[in-house]
Amino acid sequence: MIKITYFVHGTTTQNEMGVAAGWLPGDLSILGLKQSIELGNIVSNKKFEVIFSSDLKRAVDTANLAFGSEFQIIQDKRLREVDLGDFTNKLVSEFQSNFSEYIKKPFPNGESFKDVETRISKFLSSIRRKYSGKYVAIVAHRAPQLALDVILRSKTWRQAIAEDWRLTKSWKPGWEYYIRE
Repeated sequence: MIKITYFVHGTTTQNEMGVAAGWLPGDLSILGLKQSIELGNIVSNKKFEVIFSSDLKRAVDTANLAFGSEFQIIQDKRLREVDLGDFTNKLVSEFQSNFSEYIKKPFPNGESFKDVETRISKFLSSIRRKYSGKYVAIVAHRAPQLALDVILRSKTWRQAIAEDWRLTKSWKPGWEYYIRE
């Protein structure tokens, strides 16, 4: 079995403005910098054996601030946020209510949530081979976390989207997932 603790990146300036960053790098806001440093303090007693991060700047910065001095952080582009295509840099409020529309159908000039699920499935297959029995941390984004809910918790995409903690602002310092052998 592999134990995964999943962390979302700190708040970005784009989050504060309600703007969708998608595959843009994103910049941690002052709050996001504080959250990332505090995250490191909150989880300092956890003994991760490897830390993975999306290769997008906001996730890399969060991982480095939270874990950088103690761990090597492996960046993996499969952990990126969903490619929002034409919705990148647009107000999230303009399209969030239609998320379920993009489960199979790609965002215009982007990708679908099923595409993210495929990426995350490939990522999980690769760590299953190399990190069996290990404790893994991941720092990434919304869509990869929803994909973990679909893959590892047997939720449907509609269910994962409807139950997303972001809708109720019920953040916590890490969500636990398990890959059973």
